[in-house]
Amino acid sequence: MTLVQSKFAKWSKQYIAGEWVEGTSDKTVKNVNPYSGELLVEMKASSEDDLDRAYRTAEKAGKEWAKTPLATRAQVMYKAVAQLDERKDEVIELLIAESGSTRIKAEREWAAARRVVEESASFPYRMKGEIIGSDIPGKENRVVREPKGVIGMIGPWNFPLHLCLRSVAPALALGNGVVIKPASDTPITAGLLIADIFEKAGLPKGVLSVVSGSGSEIGDAFVKHPTPKLVSFTGSTEVGRGIGKLAGEHLKDVALELGGNNAMIVLDDADLDRAVEAAVFGKFFHQGQICMALNRIIIDESIYDAFTEKFVATVKKLPYGDPSLKETFVGPLIHEKEVERLLEVIEKAQQSGAKLQYGGKAEGNVLQPTVLSEVKPDSDAAQNELFGPVALLIRAKDEQDAIRIMNNSDYGLSGSVFTTNLERGYDVAQQMETGMIHVNDQSVNDEAHVMFGGEKASGVGRFGGEWAIDKFTRTRWISIQKPYREFF
Repeated sequence: MTLVQSKFAKWSKQYIAGEWVEGTSDKTVKNVNPYSGELLVEMKASSEDDLDRAYRTAEKAGKEWAKTPLATRAQVMYKAVAQLDERKDEVIELLIAESGSTRIKAEREWAAARRVVEESASFPYRMKGEIIGSDIPGKENRVVREPKGVIGMIGPWNFPLHLCLRSVAPALALGNGVVIKPASDTPITAGLLIADIFEKAGLPKGVLSVVSGSGSEIGDAFVKHPTPKLVSFTGSTEVGRGIGKLAGEHLKDVALELGGNNAMIVLDDADLDRAVEAAVFGKFFHQGQICMALNRIIIDESIYDAFTEKFVATVKKLPYGDPSLKETFVGPLIHEKEVERLLEVIEKAQQSGAKLQYGGKAEGNVLQPTVLSEVKPDSDAAQNELFGPVALLIRAKDEQDAIRIMNNSDYGLSGSVFTTNLERGYDVAQQMETGMIHVNDQSVNDEAHVMFGGEKASGVGRFGGEWAIDKFTRTRWISIQKPYREFF
């Protein structure tokens, strides 16, 4: 066992029904550092039997958890926040080692995850019922809000801690049981770390479980199992469609945050320096491996050349390489196959007329930040989610042409528009077919108390604040007939 493996050995077991145990599958989960290629830890995968035990325990323990005083549930959330504070350095190092996060990204993810848990601490007190009048004399209609039951959470690898906690913390705070299936590339930060934090925060045993295993073995069963009332998934549109179809067949609710082909529109009156700075961040933060990352930068042709020159000059200054170094902004992609895929995208884009302004080379899993100009709006590169450090600069004739290009996509997650006229920006934003749009900002925004979600192929449902409360609870109608009714 290497020094690195001994450091990660504590994460070699699953967390099922309140116990740290080995999975019972014949398969294993190998956790590899995407930058160095070194094996961090190997664990026995979970089987369908493990999954069944996790769900059934969560159902039983969750019913008792839902009955606990509101203050008890809130206090567990606050103690989880304290855990995140005390273990900040550990969390950041885990994110760097496991998901290839740069230090800059890992610090921001820790902060976002902390804020989600902190916001969730208020949720027990924000579950509201309602009394509604009746057309029937003497009848009182009560609409009660209750926990939904057990939530199945399938976690991603790109922002594993934050995007899992975005569902897990609200679900727990509202009185649900939860079972997490973390991404196989990040079983620690998308699952086991979360379990450890909540165990130490005093969450009763069995309310939360983590089952890490291959999709081929437990993926369908995770959705089809009769226990979960809602399946939350963050990941690709292709996988999300499959989960939505399977959940629909079993009449389950879903929360699906899927892919994005996000665009920034730079209007002719934009402050170019500010727009360039925002665009570089929105494109290359976490190597572009973010559902909200900018894919397309659509620029009015009157300022296209000036913007391109400034953008390329800024990108050339971006430090890339070892994610553990403080100054690194662009780190490794999660897999070698992702590097190969993007190199092919770059080559095909050039064959379609795009011009390589900078980048296009790779060393290991690190792809040099890349800029392609004169990209055709209808090209494959512009129509598909890139999920990597490749910026596409697209020329637009005018404002309406930019809006048309932006909306010419199957996706509709996030986006932005830059202009010095804020009302013009708001008007353009209203015409952009996305769930989220930001005027004079880039597309990567997420605040725990604000609605989060997309349109079209970018997903179903909303996260954050009141919207999370709606998603992870159910309402029922209970009427009380005070004087007896006359029926005949």
